[in-house]
Amino acid sequence: MSPILQVKELTKHFGGLTALNNVNINVNENSITLIAGPNGSGKTTLLNIISGILKPDSGKVIFKDKDITGKEPFEIYKLGIVRTFQIPQIIPKLTVLDNVLLAVNEHPGEKILKSIFKKSWVRYEKEIVDKAFKILELTGLQNVWNIEAYKLSGGQMKLLEIARALMANAKLILMDEIVAGLNPVIAHEIFNYIKDIKTKLGITFLIVEHRLDVVYEYVDYVYVMAYGKVISEGEPLKVFNDDKVLEVYLGRE
Repeated sequence: MSPILQVKELTKHFGGLTALNNVNINVNENSITLIAGPNGSGKTTLLNIISGILKPDSGKVIFKDKDITGKEPFEIYKLGIVRTFQIPQIIPKLTVLDNVLLAVNEHPGEKILKSIFKKSWVRYEKEIVDKAFKILELTGLQNVWNIEAYKLSGGQMKLLEIARALMANAKLILMDEIVAGLNPVIAHEIFNYIKDIKTKLGITFLIVEHRLDVVYEYVDYVYVMAYGKVISEGEPLKVFNDDKVLEVYLGRE
């Protein structure tokens, strides 16, 4: 079986700077894959290309055996690749539930012809609200569903972004620094939710994260990048004990 995501010889330049240099990664379905590395190693650029925010200079991005290289972000989103950000992109004044419902790709009540037949879209609306509450329970937000999003804690805001990705029928969730700025207890709690979602729903995660002390016990496979290249890959314990990783990422000699 082919991986759900394949990045093949991806290269990206910004003027004289080579941000990505022939990067190759494979992400297996129903896995949590980590991309680690020091600042400036190309991790976020890689996520931006996969999600369509940036276009590569060369190379390919294959999702579920389909070439999606250079597609627009909304096209990639509809295919099931959903991106979250280090600073959560929530709508502060809307409730948690409304934030989740906004992620629905298409609502029949918004189409001119179908909007006439109220019964069809009212039934659909009930179904998506039921789905939203199930997702809120999966992400531990069921008790704050009617709270305005700006009142959430930092950890809850991160979970809200995951909930919105699930509401958008994500097959692959790209996450950038999901536990940045959070204390270790909350960080572990979030990764426990991620692991639970992977197990229960079969969702695949590709995560950029610096907090190796937190993340290593949850991930299935690791890529470490430096200077726009992959310098090590494999299972977590093997990679985190690689001399190249200790030297470049952790600053050891």
